[in-house]
Amino acid sequence: MQHLSSMDRARNALERGDRFPVASLPSIVAESWTRCRALGLDPRSEPRHNVIMFSQVEDRRERNAALRRLALAEMQLLYSQIAGSNFMIALGDADGVVLDTISDQHFADSAPGRAIIPGSIWDESLRGTNALGLASAYHKPIAIYGREHYFSSHGHLSCMAAPILNSRGETLGLLDASCANDARQEHTHALVRMAAAQIENGLIFQECSQSFIFAFHPRAEYLDTISAGLVSVSPDGVVISLNRPAIALLAGLPAVIGAHFDELFEAGFGAAMDGLLNGGAIRIRDGAGSGVFMVCRQIGLRQPLVPSSLKAPPAIPRLVQGKDEASFICDDPIVKHALEDLHEAAALRLPVHITGETGTGKDLMARRVHQLSGRKGEFVAVNCGAVPENLFIAEIFGHERGAFTNARNDGAPGLARVANRGTLFLDEVADIPILAQTSLLRFLDSMEVRSVGGQKTDKVDVQIVSATNRNLQEMVTQRLFRADLYYRLNAFTIHLPPLRARSDFANIARHLMESLAPGTPITDAAISALAQRSWLGNVRELKTALQRALLRRRGQFVDEGCFDEIDPSDEGREDSCTICRPHPLSRSKCREIRSVFRATDCNVSRTARQLGLSRTTVYKHVRP
Repeated sequence: MQHLSSMDRARNALERGDRFPVASLPSIVAESWTRCRALGLDPRSEPRHNVIMFSQVEDRRERNAALRRLALAEMQLLYSQIAGSNFMIALGDADGVVLDTISDQHFADSAPGRAIIPGSIWDESLRGTNALGLASAYHKPIAIYGREHYFSSHGHLSCMAAPILNSRGETLGLLDASCANDARQEHTHALVRMAAAQIENGLIFQECSQSFIFAFHPRAEYLDTISAGLVSVSPDGVVISLNRPAIALLAGLPAVIGAHFDELFEAGFGAAMDGLLNGGAIRIRDGAGSGVFMVCRQIGLRQPLVPSSLKAPPAIPRLVQGKDEASFICDDPIVKHALEDLHEAAALRLPVHITGETGTGKDLMARRVHQLSGRKGEFVAVNCGAVPENLFIAEIFGHERGAFTNARNDGAPGLARVANRGTLFLDEVADIPILAQTSLLRFLDSMEVRSVGGQKTDKVDVQIVSATNRNLQEMVTQRLFRADLYYRLNAFTIHLPPLRARSDFANIARHLMESLAPGTPITDAAISALAQRSWLGNVRELKTALQRALLRRRGQFVDEGCFDEIDPSDEGREDSCTICRPHPLSRSKCREIRSVFRATDCNVSRTARQLGLSRTTVYKHVRP
């Protein structure tokens, strides 16, 4: 007989309605299960998903504006610290109502991710045993792992929550990290507690901007850490605020709001101030006789002297212009499938042809091909549509001095020679003049270059990458593009789906935000609002929308309120199947499949091959 763990026995008893072994569970979990059972909750059923109206969420956000401003910055930092994937960070108010979330896209797309949304209530009476609700009830950090959750449907989750407290020990808000139980990180709970402590410290600096703030600790090297006690005092020495470490370090003393500095430390307030305002740390004794080091972190009624670990980001981070955004986001299954053989194709020097709508990132993909090829030469891009027809051949292959009217006096080597041992990217390849296509085809066959007006032929080693947003097959049929050149260019083809059809939309949005304003949080609700648009300009249009949002934001973060001018678009509803029509993201993918299906003359096999899908999937979306 298979040996059952204590948790297995407890779960089985709970779900059968029997008495469960309390001693085998953490006391908080056992107490919660008992309360949930007394409320008549069935652990095998689905929890009640109560969500308040958005107007009420806005009211709660407004009441917690100072907390939210600091918390979102810490959530963004926490998001970058938690390794792996499939996780979400949530901010709740004192009642356990979620105000904001920042999540990994895998978690956001899951059932729990769709349940943890702004306005969702995580009270134990509704959601059973959960970290957010218990942290609110017990006013202390709580971790609930896997099957410790009351409802079996939450058994694959681990949730870690910490309250954000004020000096009176009252809960101002809650910080929660939830992840897949099999991917949980043991240190995540510690990171959540540290983030909550940073928010508490930040609130002291924010709310006591006209007071003196002192940091103290028995060890000088801890004065710049979250372990240091912070005490804010008025100009006459009355305590206005303390953080949790300060209360713990001053245990047994009247460490409460309204006490006087002299009641907590042996040195009088005036004497201590004389030393503190001279700069550096002083050593004094607390009221119990223990020695501590103390520094002044903020001078009352003057500019704050906040340590770097506690500084909030500037109100309006500078937009980064020209930052390299070449790291191509490719978490979409269709794109991943298209890239599976790209490395080998580049190694074999196969010409790579990239298709996709304007703004889908064809230039970035071309640069990725260059990186994968490992070539030491340059990446040379030419916009074929911007080169005059009579100069195209000279631009690519070079020309000798005086070879034609207006030729450069010293001639030019040509872009093909410049790209030797590198990559030549022919952007807007559909615009190559028809007369120049013959010369380009000959070059692709031989990799030999002869300048206009010259006699010498040079051999080059060039990786060819081409791209277009037009249908070259139709152009071949219309005799606007040479068939033999088309087949030579598309030895390996990559199709980039439009942004509206990308399943990794959230990752793209976060990547662009980080490139524009590093460290600026963007909430899940904001990304959800953006995902409703049709994005005819694709990534380029999204980048512009994010730039506008950064200028319009009210705080140090971007939420859905920064996109008020964006209305969910109904465009394309009729060009999607009846199953996908009610769902924006599914509708976008469906439109992409149907669009490619029409472009391939309604050929299911070719559509499936081009998109990297099964024929069954394609047929499901295109059938009448």
